Amino acid sequence: MSNTATAADLGVVERLDEKIRQLISLVEKSRTESTKLRADNERLGKEVDALQAQLSDAAGVATELQAMREERDQVRTRVADMLAQLDALQM
Repeated sequence: MSNTATAADLGVVERLDEKIRQLISLVEKSRTESTKLRADNERLGKEVDALQAQLSDAAGVATELQAMREERDQVRTRVADMLAQLDALQM
C-alpha cells in the first residue's frame, strides 16, 4: 500500500507543481501587462496634456478672433458714419 500511497502523493505533488507553474506564468504575464499599461498610461497622459495645451491655444485664438471681428464692426460703423457725413456735406 505504501507504493500506491506514494504514487498518489506523487500525482498530487505533480498536479500542484503544474498549478504553481501556471500561477507563476500568470503572475509574470500580469506584471508584463502592468508594465505595458503603465507605459501606455504615461504616453496617453502626455497626449492629454498636449491636447489640453492646444485647446487652450485655440480658445485664446477664438477670443482674439472675436475681438478682431468686433473691432472690424466698429471700423465699418465709423466708416459708414464718415461716408454719411461726407454725403451730407456734399448736398
